[in-house]
Amino acid sequence: MQQTSNSKKVITDGSRLMIEAMAKAGADAFIGYPITPANLLYSYSASRMPMMLPAPDEITTLQWMSGLSASGKLPVTATSFPGYALMLESINMAFMMELPMVIILVQRLGPATGTATCGAQGDLALLHGQISGGHQLPVLCVSDYEDCWEISAEAVKLAEKLRTPVVVLTSKEGVMTQRSFDISLLNDISPVEKRRYQSDEPFIPYKADSSLVPEFLELGNKKHQVRITASTHDTKGILQHSTPEALANTVRLENKAMHHLNDFTFYHLDEQPDATKLIVAFDISANAAIDAVAQMRQQGEKVSLLIPKTLFPIPYVYYQIMDKYQKVIMVEENINAQYARILFGHRLPGKIVPVGAIGKMITPHEIINGGK
Repeated sequence: MQQTSNSKKVITDGSRLMIEAMAKAGADAFIGYPITPANLLYSYSASRMPMMLPAPDEITTLQWMSGLSASGKLPVTATSFPGYALMLESINMAFMMELPMVIILVQRLGPATGTATCGAQGDLALLHGQISGGHQLPVLCVSDYEDCWEISAEAVKLAEKLRTPVVVLTSKEGVMTQRSFDISLLNDISPVEKRRYQSDEPFIPYKADSSLVPEFLELGNKKHQVRITASTHDTKGILQHSTPEALANTVRLENKAMHHLNDFTFYHLDEQPDATKLIVAFDISANAAIDAVAQMRQQGEKVSLLIPKTLFPIPYVYYQIMDKYQKVIMVEENINAQYARILFGHRLPGKIVPVGAIGKMITPHEIINGGK
């Protein structure tokens, strides 16, 4: 993005940009239960979304979202780990029912309720294994204000396109820190087209074509019966135990996101010719990594930078990029190298160097030292 002559600087935060972007992209309802550090997302939605429902708890939040999604809305919520943990069963339900929605997960320091005012990057292992059976939800991650705008809009469009819940991952520093920002740098966002079943033939709710995505029709329409269920089912939505058709439907769910992964693989690669080191960082840590790379290059060291913005399913291109380097420095604000171990297993290859922290943000100096 380039500076324009019509620059318009404002004091803002990531929360406001995310909610505005999602509303412009077609999200038309916010359901939530207030929780630090996601409270600003809740607050801004009350004045921006066409519909805002304050739920009595997080379990109810996801149940209401599922009902709204089934009736044709595209709902959004925001929470942090304690709330997300309560939502897990209903997220699995929405995944099986193939209901479009967006869940913003603002990470805080754990375990349990942890420290609500201390950011972290500790929910990756949870997100990787959240669906029973090991199936993957699309998980996107914002690293700066431009991402808060662009990636948030993409999440809404992806939820609609794939008929699935989508998670947008961020952290306290990303959504609560206010700073000056030129909003004229942001691209226009067009609302997603909500496609609906149009045929006069009986509606088959889980019949998919080569896209692996069934057509959608909302509950309560006056023309067709709509059947949705969270149990193993055939293409008509009828509960079945282990028939070939029902099991094939579950296999389709496994393959659906992977089939479209190239369409929602988002990342930033700052590649320096002849570099032998690669720094990988996401979320708020990407800002420290950008500074570390600049300092290393000023000192004459050749180094490249990868900022993943699609975390799950894991895009294969990340492996292709990392394979080219002798040393890969994985920067995460946790002490157990969660993303690195998801990518490479618990026995990390020798060239993978984790740089972690707990209870504080990682500094450029720590990243530079980790690469020595």
